[in-house]
This record gives sequence, C-alpha cells and structure tokens, in this order.
Amino acid sequence: MAKKVQFVETVLRDANQSLIATRLPFEKFEPMLQTIDKAGYYAAECWGGATFDVCLRYLNEDPWERLRKIRKAMPNTKLQMLLRGQNVLGYSHYPDDFVKLFVQKAVENGMDVIRIFDALNDVKNLKVAMEATVNAGAIASGTISYTTSPVHTHAKYVEMVKELKEMGASTICIKDMAGIMGPQEAYDLVSAIKDAVDMPIDLHTHSTTGLAFMTYLKAVEAGCDIIDTAISPFSGGTSQPATETLAYALRQLGYEVELNDECTTKMADYFKGIRDEFVADGTLMPKAMATDTQCLTYQVPGGMLSNLLSQLKQMNALDKFDEALAETPKVRADLGYPPLVTPTSQMVGVQAVRNVLDGERYKTVSKEIKAYCRGEYGTTPAPINAEIKAKILGDEKELEGRYADTLAPIVEDTRKKLEGIARSDEDVLSYIAFPNLAEKFFEERKAKEENEVTYTIVEA
Repeated sequence: MAKKVQFVETVLRDANQSLIATRLPFEKFEPMLQTIDKAGYYAAECWGGATFDVCLRYLNEDPWERLRKIRKAMPNTKLQMLLRGQNVLGYSHYPDDFVKLFVQKAVENGMDVIRIFDALNDVKNLKVAMEATVNAGAIASGTISYTTSPVHTHAKYVEMVKELKEMGASTICIKDMAGIMGPQEAYDLVSAIKDAVDMPIDLHTHSTTGLAFMTYLKAVEAGCDIIDTAISPFSGGTSQPATETLAYALRQLGYEVELNDECTTKMADYFKGIRDEFVADGTLMPKAMATDTQCLTYQVPGGMLSNLLSQLKQMNALDKFDEALAETPKVRADLGYPPLVTPTSQMVGVQAVRNVLDGERYKTVSKEIKAYCRGEYGTTPAPINAEIKAKILGDEKELEGRYADTLAPIVEDTRKKLEGIARSDEDVLSYIAFPNLAEKFFEERKAKEENEVTYTIVEA
C-alpha cells in the first residue's frame, strides 16, 4: 500500500509572513477559505508567529476575531498556529498563568494544532505550553528548531524528541527556519527520529537556499509524514516550496496525496492576483523571491539578512555588510550556538553589526544580550564563551533554574487594571502580549463603534 503524505498549507501565515511581512488582511483571503477547507490539507497554518502583532500594529484587526472567522469558514480542516514556548507570541518570557490562559483561549477560539518551539531548544521553556495544549484537548506538536553546529548532533535531537514525547507531544515538527537542511541531513535525521519514536513527523523548511524540494523528497523517503508547503503564487524564495509541485512529484513517485487539484488550482488562480497587488505596491520585493545560498555559509535566515541590511542602511554603513555577515557566525559561536530563530536571530544580528561598527567586539551590548548571558532565555546549546560572558555581565549574577519561575502571575492584576476597557479574557491577553498596540486598538474600536451608532441615528 502506498504511503500517504499529508500537507500543511502556509499561505495564511508563514508564506505571507516570509514574503510580505504578514501584511495579508483577512478580507483579502476570506473568499478562498471555503476552497482551502475543501482541498484536503492535514492543517492550515493561519495564526501565531507574527500574525498577532501585525494584526494589531498594522492591519487594525482583532487577532482573536480573525481566528474565529477563519474557524467558522473552515469547519473541516485543522487550524494550526506557531507558539514560541514561554515567549508565546512575544520576544521575552511571560509568567506561566499567561501562557496557560493564552493556550486555553486559542483552543476555545478554534485552534486545533499548536506547534511549540523554543529558540534555544530548551525543553524547560516548552513544558508549560505543551501541558496547557494537551489539557485544552488540542494537538501539541513538539518542535525542534533545526540548526547545525558542533553541538547539534542527531543524537541530541533524538534525545529532545523523547523528552517532547514524555511531555505529551502528539507529533514532532522539525523546523528548519533558515532552509539550510540538505537532503542527506533530512534523510538521516528523520530516520533517526523514526527509529527512536513511533510518532508522525512534520518537516518545515524554506526555499531560501534552493534545497527545499530535494530535502522534502528525501525526508518523505525516510518516513516523514507531513510537509509544509505554500500555494504556488506565495511559494519560493524565503517562503515554502509550492504545494502543487510537491503533490505532483510525490504522486509520480508512488505516494498517496489526498489534495484536491481543482481546489489548489482555484487557490493558485486567486492568490496570483493577490501577489500581483503586493508586487505593485512594493511590499513583495524581488529579493524575497530569490535563492540565496549565503545562508549555507553563514546560517543567516532570509528575514535576518534583510534586518542586517536595513540596520546598516540606517547607519549609512552598507559598505560594512560583508564584514557584519562574516561576524554573525562568530557571535553565534561565542553565545553557545543558539539556533537563529526569533528572538535569538535578531539578538545575534544586532550584536554582529555593533561589533563591526564599534571596531571592538562586545564594546556595547543590548539589554537582551545581557539577559541572555544571565540565563533568562534558557540553557544555551553549548556554554557561552567564558571571557565574553565575564566582559558582558561584570559582577551580575547568573540565573539558576527557569526564568519564568521568577515571574509573578500577571493575568488577575491585568484583568483589574482593564476593568471597563477589556471586554473579554482575549482582550486581556492581547494587552499583556502587546500593551501599547492593544490599548490603541481598544480606543480605535470604541471610536469606530461610537461613529457607527451616530451614523445609524442620523440615518434613521
């Protein structure tokens, strides 16, 4: 019997996050939701990552309302989100009561699969979110942030997978955020995990380096069950490989693919128009669609590369780009080889730029790097360079244990603070995650409703 390969469609989250900085408003994709729902996907990734922040900051949308509307339009497909462990959807650690309530409310509002990762692969930072997901009755997808370094071995990854299984993971995701996983690495790692645990494996990669199609085929050959793809107009470059192409190739190789080609064709036709709008207004830049093999040398994800460029541009120092790029892996090694994913990618990139512009390494460091060296982000994959740590921390003490254990509960106090402003626990959670953005959103929501009431009375 042919092995079945399932697909996660990323156009509603990671594909548009990678190509157009998550600027896809609900109204633009709403007409396609019923078609996506009939297409036969394992899941549609539609929430989490940067969507929450961008909904409030740029799109003037309530992220919770967006989720409820997607759920209503797609009753037959599992909805999936990306959650940064103890960071949830922000950039620093939150108290446990916030993590638990956030997960509970995400599931109540329609979420089925929560993919939970930590930037350092520190399982202590995954535990609370994993337990909350299981308790809420959703699928906990325990995630490896994939990277390569002297300390990131297959044996280490397998050890982590076993811990994730013990925590209640139903599936394992290998998250290759920089698109640096080659076909042989995919084959070997998937084989090693399959030998160790009997669990569905989902592989997530990006087309940044041009390896993704080959990597997926070898992963499937080794037993990978689910792959993340993007409908063709939003595929390629820093996004995922194309859904239709992989469906075609896998069927030709004798695998069973349950996708409905009529639906994917309809989706492709529709999203071509959307893509062209973003090309026309300059949001989708040609650079995002290009293949960039520098990632293989420097392990710098596409988004991080853009950040390096924009930082240097702001400082009139674009001539230092090559130097900053070469400094990035050195900083990463100094800091104990963190995988380069939010927020560690930003921290390492900013530090590399500072080192180059200052002309002295670690002359100035951000408060985030200090917190990282204190242990607030978790246990680093390898020890931080002792000399550099001493230079950064001076007399400051390092943290023992889990940073979240030092944080006071936050939910109840915030509920009291927002009495008369927040209309639900969802509002309270939005405020805790992004206080300034949420406050502005609440004010605008109220003003809009008051205008609507006035307008109705005048009309009457």
